[in-house]
Amino acid sequence: MRIVNPDNVIKPLSNYAQGVVHATGGERIVISGQLGVRADGTVENGLEAQMERAWSNVFGVMAAAGFEKKHLVRATIYGTVPGQVDVYRKVRDEVLDGHVCANTYLEISALTAPEFLVEIEAEAVKE
Repeated sequence: MRIVNPDNVIKPLSNYAQGVVHATGGERIVISGQLGVRADGTVENGLEAQMERAWSNVFGVMAAAGFEKKHLVRATIYGTVPGQVDVYRKVRDEVLDGHVCANTYLEISALTAPEFLVEIEAEAVKE
C-alpha cells in the first residue's frame, strides 16, 4: 500500500491520506456500516464510546476475514452530533495507532434509529 499526499493538493488537516494506492492482485474486503453496538445488542452510551465500539466492530469483521488493521485503506464515518470532528479525530488516531488510510467524516442528521450516533464503513486490502 502506498500513501499519496501530493504537493498540488491541500495537505490533510489531520492524520489521513488524500489517496491510497494498492495492488489489484490481493484480497479486498468491503465492510458494511458498523454501529456503536455491542455483540449482545446493547448500544454504547455517548458519541465517543459509540465511535470506539464502531471501530472495534470494523476491526472484528476484518479479523474474522483474516485482515489486520494495517490492511485498512479507506473508512467513511457518519456522525449525527454536530461539531464533533475533534472527538472523531481523537478516537480515530487512538484506534488506528499510527496507521494512515483514506477517510471521510460526515455530519448527517440521522441514522436508522435516534440512539445511533455514529456509523463507520470501511475497506481493507491484503496485497
